[in-house]
Amino acid sequence: MQQPIAASQLRNYIGHQAEPTPWHTVNQAQINQFADATLDHQFIHVDPLAAAQTPFGGTIAHGFLTLSMLSHFSESFGLNVQGAQMGVNYGFDSVRFLAPVAAGSRIRGHSKIIDVTEKKPGQFLLKSEITVEIEGAELPALVAVWLTMLMVQLS
Repeated sequence: MQQPIAASQLRNYIGHQAEPTPWHTVNQAQINQFADATLDHQFIHVDPLAAAQTPFGGTIAHGFLTLSMLSHFSESFGLNVQGAQMGVNYGFDSVRFLAPVAAGSRIRGHSKIIDVTEKKPGQFLLKSEITVEIEGAELPALVAVWLTMLMVQLS
């Protein structure tokens, strides 16, 4: 784990590119569980036989499943800020799904901080460019600009 940084130094991390996260395999069981949780049972996600007849050649993960993996990936690329109490998902400025994630594919996240704004004392809005890479693929699965509100106990 990285050394803690002072909240007053957060703006110095604009442009900081975190190490890529560990790889995660998106398997059919995870896709099926996501379909159950979201009630999105479109055949392209849950029916391997029917999906094999499409240009994808098999089932693919929901775009929103891939997007939801950012919560998991953020455990690896978040900054260690002194006095941080919590980070809260503040939304997205943009999300683009560029390539499908086939069942059985491995993905990982890349994060770069592109802006830090102190909204009020102890509340920092971090804007990060996130890319989800698909192992062996030319295009990423998605690119997003993610906003996180970091709550810091100031001394």
